[in-house]
Order: sequence, then C-alpha cells, then structure tokens
Amino acid sequence: MQPFRVHQGLAVPLDRVNVDTDQIIPKQFLKRIERTGFGEFLFYDWRHKADGGQTSFVLDEPRYRGATVLIAGKNFGCGSSREHAVWALADFGFRAVIAPSFADIFANNSTKNGFLTVILHEDEVAELMRRAQKEGYPLTVDLEQRMVYDGQGFSASFPIDDFIRHCLLEGLDDIGLTLQHESEIAAYEAAHPLPWG
Repeated sequence: MQPFRVHQGLAVPLDRVNVDTDQIIPKQFLKRIERTGFGEFLFYDWRHKADGGQTSFVLDEPRYRGATVLIAGKNFGCGSSREHAVWALADFGFRAVIAPSFADIFANNSTKNGFLTVILHEDEVAELMRRAQKEGYPLTVDLEQRMVYDGQGFSASFPIDDFIRHCLLEGLDDIGLTLQHESEIAAYEAAHPLPWG
C-alpha cells in the first residue's frame, strides 16, 4: 500500500450530498477481479447520457483534468459496501476526498486501500467548494500535521484516529500489519510443527 504523508494536488468540487457507491462505480462495471481499470467508469452514469454521449460533468471539464483531491458534500460513499468505489476513485487519480461526513463502510474501505477521507466542518467544505471553482486550485492535504491548506489563506485541521493515521503514514494494510510480525509467526510455526507434516 502506498504511504500517504503530504499530498498537494488540484482540487475539484463535487457539490452533491449523499453520493452513493452505486453512482461512484455503477454495478455493471463490477465484473473485474483486479483492483485496477475502474477509473474510466467513475461516476459513469453522471458522465454519460443514455445514448453513450458525454454530459457536462465537472470531472470532465478541462480545468479539472488531473485533479487528485475531491471535495464533496456530506455522507459521501453511502449505499452498498462495494470496495470497488475506492478502487475507482484511486484508479482515476484521486488520493483523498474531503467532505463533512462519510459512510462508515466507505471510510473503512478507504483506509484499507491507502485512500484518505478527510472530515472538515460543513462551512470549511463550502469554502473549499467556492475556492475550487477557480482555475487550477491547488490544495495540500497534510496527514502528518492533520491539516488541509492552500497557501492562499485557507487552513483547517481534521480529526483522524491515531491507528488509522499510523497505517496510512506507513502504508500498512491488514497484510502489511501482519507481516510486521513475520519473525514471530515463523518462530511459532517452527516450535509447533503440523502433526501431519
């Protein structure tokens, strides 16, 4: 898992509340078994018309090409528990989502994949939405300092569980956490051979 420490990137505003995982990655694209290749289908139903043509969705605006920080409304990631939603966001190029609140399962899936969910107050998110309307709005998400800032007068701290923060800073998923005890596991296995082995 890629560690997350300090990330600076272009911010894009998605001024919608209750963005559910069915919209983040629609069900018809869940047939893949890899964690990659989902980015092109991110928000597919919002980005495409019924006849397959493009809509004027914010992610497709030229000024937001290459954005890596998504700013969204409250209750982001609600709906079904599909981990593919996080995979799609990451595969598209996002490293973090900032919102007033997140669905618990989505936030947990994000942590397990090295993807940062940042909770800020609604007023702070509204201000970021306003600022991100400008062309080329860079935003820094600093997990080490638990801060979001833009170098243009905006600065806000965000809460995060210490254990989750540690895992993200060190790039540790569940397997990585287990492998930290590899020598102890090997010693236990050597001292307790299988009866049939």
